[in-house]
Parts: sequence; C-alpha cells; structure tokens
Amino acid sequence: MARKDFLNIVSLDRAEIIHLLDQAVPFKELFTRSVKKVPALKGKTVLMLFYEPSTRTLSSFEVAAKRLSADVTIFDVPHSSVTKGESVRDTIDTLQAMRADYIVVRHRLSGQPAAIARQTNASVINAGDGAHAHPTQALLDAFTLREVYPELSGRKVVIMGDILHSRVARST
Repeated sequence: MARKDFLNIVSLDRAEIIHLLDQAVPFKELFTRSVKKVPALKGKTVLMLFYEPSTRTLSSFEVAAKRLSADVTIFDVPHSSVTKGESVRDTIDTLQAMRADYIVVRHRLSGQPAAIARQTNASVINAGDGAHAHPTQALLDAFTLREVYPELSGRKVVIMGDILHSRVARST
C-alpha cells in the first residue's frame, strides 16, 4: 500500500481496508501499557492544519502521532495570517519550509485536502472536509464494529442524525 495521501475511503479497496484494520489492532494495546510510546514515526513531522474547531479528531490525531514518536506541530489558524486573509495556498507554501512528512487537514470546504495534497510533497490525511468526507472516522467506525462483529460483510449500519450534512455518513 504505497499511497501518498489518504483523502477518501472510496480510494481504498476492501483488501486495503482490511489491511489497515489489521495493522491497527496492536496499537490499541498501547493504551494498556505503562509506556504508551513506540518509535514507528520517530524522526517524522506531523503538521495538524485544522481550519475548523475540533475536539475529538484533533486530539486523537495529536495523541496518536505522539504515541508513535512523531514530532507534532499544531498550526494555530485563529492566531495566524489566515485571519488577515491569507489563502490556503499561501499558507501551504509557507509551511512547506517546515518539511512536514504528514499534514492532517480539517477544512470546511469540500475538496480542500485534495487541493493541498496536489500542492505539497507531504502525505496529506483528510480529517474531514465540508460535508464531503471523513475517511479516518470511517476506518475508526469499521475498527469498532469489527471488534464486535469480526466479519463485516453483509452487515447493515444505521447512521442517525443530520445525514444531509454529515461527512461521516458519506464516508461509511
């Protein structure tokens, strides 16, 4: 699985999804250990670029990256030149100098993570874009369901809430 970016769940085939879910199992064990760190991303830099408020997604990505020993920078959008009208394109051009290995993006506009992926050499992970997609949430949901139902084939999932505006519903 040699992909540069993870922008939507539909870009993965069934075998790739199963592979990712299988790879995640040992990392859950980290929560039970006294030392909750492994060197999987040692020497790598992860940049969190959240243009929308987030509690669970931002903190989950930050904790995960740190537990994998990555260096993490959270770009503080409200205290940046974005508030003075700086475009996403200009922000990415500026941040390119940091040479991040991964950029985790949450943006209110659908397609913005894909636009950023085309502009940078870093691997871009979509942490939610508008009402379009939230592929990492889809993987987490599948992981959780798989713990209860080891075989997901043929299962029906009900999503409640405002599915018209739900990027999670579009990613499941």
